[in-house]
Amino acid sequence: MPIEKNNTAANGITPFLKWAGGKRWLADTCLDLFPSKFNTYYEPFLGGGAMFFRLLPTQAVLADMNRELIDTYMAIAENYQPVYRRIKKFHELHSEEHYYAIRAEAPRKQHDVAARFIYLNRTCWNGLYRVNRNGQFNVPIGTKTSVVMENDDWPAVSAALQKASLIVSDFEPIVDRASKGDLVFADPPYTVKHNNNGFVKYNETIFAWQDQIRLRDALVRAKERGATVFCTNADHHSIWELYQSDFTITRVDRSSVISGSAAYRGATSELLIHA
Repeated sequence: MPIEKNNTAANGITPFLKWAGGKRWLADTCLDLFPSKFNTYYEPFLGGGAMFFRLLPTQAVLADMNRELIDTYMAIAENYQPVYRRIKKFHELHSEEHYYAIRAEAPRKQHDVAARFIYLNRTCWNGLYRVNRNGQFNVPIGTKTSVVMENDDWPAVSAALQKASLIVSDFEPIVDRASKGDLVFADPPYTVKHNNNGFVKYNETIFAWQDQIRLRDALVRAKERGATVFCTNADHHSIWELYQSDFTITRVDRSSVISGSAAYRGATSELLIHA
């Protein structure tokens, strides 16, 4: 197969999924704040996995509530080649008609689930993951047409994921596993008190303010057990108030890319909460 390469370098592996709220920018700008040595790496809101693919830990527990997402990672960890063959075929067949036909499917085999997930992620509007009330992916087609990317390194991605336990789970039992010498990186949906944030239309039904409190409490417990803890969150006074007594809070700037129009994109800030 023409993809047998391994370009893994000091800057890690390029994530193969585009993810709204993804942390590639954080891995590029704030990595020096993270410890160079730790035991097990825990990431309870995996998403696109930018920090995992940058750190490339030798032992990790990766979790998310999105079953199709975890199935995709598991399929690539087990055997990326059938997944790659399918996305290569999707690349050749891509069209508006093909996109909506694949979007309407509900495959059962794990490698088929993975290929569909990657195809839709790479060709839908802005890489957004959104489902309707029936749990069906409903994002319209976007402007991107490439399904096979030049920087794809499936052997390296597979090898990295083989070192991780991949779990469909709520965040709390994952964070509660972290102990002395471990590293926790939590990147939750950015719901804030009173729902005064731009992401609420995407996550208000899946991550409420009570979940933010549960997360804070779980991270405090992990810190008290001796784990190193990092959490990203919205730059909002309610988040500051939630974390300021137990953690160090650093405001970090990034570019906002969620808008479909460049005219509405710009610099914004988030919080990096750590201890």
